[in-house]
Amino acid sequence: MSQLHTSFNPSIYAARRARLAELMRQHTGGGLALIATAPEAFRNRDSDYPYRHDSDFFYLTGFDEPGATLALNVSGTQLETHLFCRPKDPEREIWDGWRLGPEAAPEKLGVDFAHANQALDTKLPELIADQTALYTRLANSAENDRRVRYWIEQVRQQARAGVNAPSQLHDIEALVHEMRLLKSVDEIATMRQAAAISARAHLRAMQKCRAGMYEYQIEAELLHEFRHSGAQSVAYNSIVATGANACVLHYRAGATELRNGELCLIDAGCELDGYASDITRTFPVNGVFSGPQRALYDITQTAQAAAIAAALVGNTFIQPHEAALRVLTQGLIDEKLIALSEVGSLDNALELAAYKPFYMHRTSHWLGMDVHDVGSYREPSEDLTQNKQDKPWRKLQAGMVITVEPGLYIRPSATVPEAFWNIGIRIEDDAVITAQGCDLISRGVPVLANEIERTMRESE
Repeated sequence: MSQLHTSFNPSIYAARRARLAELMRQHTGGGLALIATAPEAFRNRDSDYPYRHDSDFFYLTGFDEPGATLALNVSGTQLETHLFCRPKDPEREIWDGWRLGPEAAPEKLGVDFAHANQALDTKLPELIADQTALYTRLANSAENDRRVRYWIEQVRQQARAGVNAPSQLHDIEALVHEMRLLKSVDEIATMRQAAAISARAHLRAMQKCRAGMYEYQIEAELLHEFRHSGAQSVAYNSIVATGANACVLHYRAGATELRNGELCLIDAGCELDGYASDITRTFPVNGVFSGPQRALYDITQTAQAAAIAAALVGNTFIQPHEAALRVLTQGLIDEKLIALSEVGSLDNALELAAYKPFYMHRTSHWLGMDVHDVGSYREPSEDLTQNKQDKPWRKLQAGMVITVEPGLYIRPSATVPEAFWNIGIRIEDDAVITAQGCDLISRGVPVLANEIERTMRESE
């Protein structure tokens, strides 16, 4: 069926659709839900970017072809599923590849009805008619807004015949993203595989690294392992940053030469069957940390360990970040990158955010189908007048997946000893929150400084 799945189980997606239907019943008593997949994006004349489905649509269908829309008709205890997809077209399939088609979709995907996507403008008004609530993406794109307005207008034109348009409009993402925040056993199993592939890629890059190579050559080692191991894509643009480039948070692998005595920071992960991995390692190009490099690396690694220890069920999302900040800030004070005479104490340094010139991002984010996955970081609230900052941080639950990625980035400054200039370090692992604790699924690549040096020494 799909080119994406290594093993497709339609019952998984049917269960998700049933859960979404139940949430709609609880919210408004039912209604019609609409969600389309991502459009194709053209790179230039006669060439397009590799297609990547929309994550929410794929979460509910497992279907990765472009040009598809899902409609869920929820009334009482009934759920009726309609899929709109590209029709079979032998001529286009010669050029672009095989299509599932609406005739085969119900059996293959486990949906009730399937239609050619050309029928959207005639079938959707029929499905929208007399619905109390319509769930769709709000302000997602001008094209989506235009089509929804058109379909509703077609219904309104039937008012004299007693046909009513929906009186309520709701954001479908608010429900789907809450569902996606908690991963199932099957999802976590796929993420474990993705993390294992990415860890092997990081290990390969670390072992291949030599002074005189270029960042893009290290990136090529990562890409080789991703595809050789069966991953369909990168989860995001790979960061391979040497020297001063490591202090640029979203640097892309470029043409900078790796030099003896400098560090190399790699932030890279593959996507497997629609799920992302996200790993960062920092290592010396020549295989041996210098004194300043090792001092900052050990601080960062200790900060990560503190964050991991705080990533527990019942703790809030922000507690691992706070634990890392405390270690990082104390380390910066110990190395005299923060002057204790100016901040007075560790607690005061934290209050003043004295670490900000050296550490400017949060320690964690959600991970799942998207590398920065969906779901609110604050506890949901029905009070629309409540300020975001007043909402409590969300408590961690079993089934959530986060990254743990503290870092230190030391740019040249008159207040910073030159020995620390242009040292950028980040250490990142993928962590599944479980009832037993924090389960790291990306530790197939060394993280301790001594282990990194030994690995690189053995690869010579």
